[in-house]
Amino acid sequence: MKFVDEANLRVEAGDGGHGCLSFRREKYVPHGGPDGGDGGDGGSVYLIADHNLNTLYDYRINRVFKAERGGNGAGKNRTGAKGQDRYLPVPVGTLCYSRETDELIGDLTHDGETLCVAQGGYHGLGNARFKSSTNQAPRKTTDGTPGEIRELRLELKLLADVGLVGLPNAGKSTLLSSISAARPRIADYPFTTLQPQVGVVSAGPLKSFTLVDLPGLIEGAAEGVGLGHRFLRHVQRTRLLFHVVDAADIEGRDPVEQIRTISDELERFNPELAKRPRWLLLNKVDALEPEAVDALRERIVTELDWQAPIYTISAIRPDTLRVLIDEAMEALDAAAAEAAAADSDATDAADDERA
Repeated sequence: MKFVDEANLRVEAGDGGHGCLSFRREKYVPHGGPDGGDGGDGGSVYLIADHNLNTLYDYRINRVFKAERGGNGAGKNRTGAKGQDRYLPVPVGTLCYSRETDELIGDLTHDGETLCVAQGGYHGLGNARFKSSTNQAPRKTTDGTPGEIRELRLELKLLADVGLVGLPNAGKSTLLSSISAARPRIADYPFTTLQPQVGVVSAGPLKSFTLVDLPGLIEGAAEGVGLGHRFLRHVQRTRLLFHVVDAADIEGRDPVEQIRTISDELERFNPELAKRPRWLLLNKVDALEPEAVDALRERIVTELDWQAPIYTISAIRPDTLRVLIDEAMEALDAAAAEAAAADSDATDAADDERA
């Protein structure tokens, strides 16, 4: 199935059912009266996050979705049936925007989470509702209100723990295939990765993290050059970035300049993303002498004032990746614990304020 991370659609909630005008007329019942029932509420339209989905492809084919209308009321105080709600499954990580105002309506980040995107109409009232001591035969009813109609834009941001960034042919896809079960396309020409690829990396019993590989970035990507700019949004949710660099300089690209190019593109796309923890992976070091690798590390630290961890790896040799995987898992666990502690402190502070 084709990977689609943006889609436009129209949702129409059901109208509310109309109230009924009716009077009770039965044999042997001396006193009749109004008995018109209320209409039913119209069905609403919801988005529901489904972890089994990973693309918005279905919403490129079908673009209009309607919920059921509420039934009209009837005599004998019978209420109209409520319109059936419509649930639209979307991948976890989907954001929903209004196309008219560009306002963010909601963000679905957990499996099973729901978001109402079009509210069904309210039911109309039957004439039995308007009976009073001074008006015992009311002929007044109300109609149900229309359901909401909205034009939406869905945008998918993949949820992954670690994001891979780097220039084309830096070895990102090879790295992903080496440490996970993902099987991305690998070839010796640029832009072999045409869409984000996600893999699960095992770090031991009951320990794992997800890794997303993006199409290679090039200079000007933040302004729309190349392929990677379309997918930079997918690393915005990651907690850690692996910056893969071709240390062997096989294509004549200076490794230091490679790092500068990616750093500049991240900064231009989103300054907050540029501040995300980013580990440098010097790839293809099996093609270099140890002295050359050491010299390159010193040059990176000196010229770029690099403070983050630097790893020397070969994506085709899994034995060089074990330390990276273990330390990444430790960093992610620490970040999760820190986030949990911050949430707990915020909850305690809110409770104290209410008290």
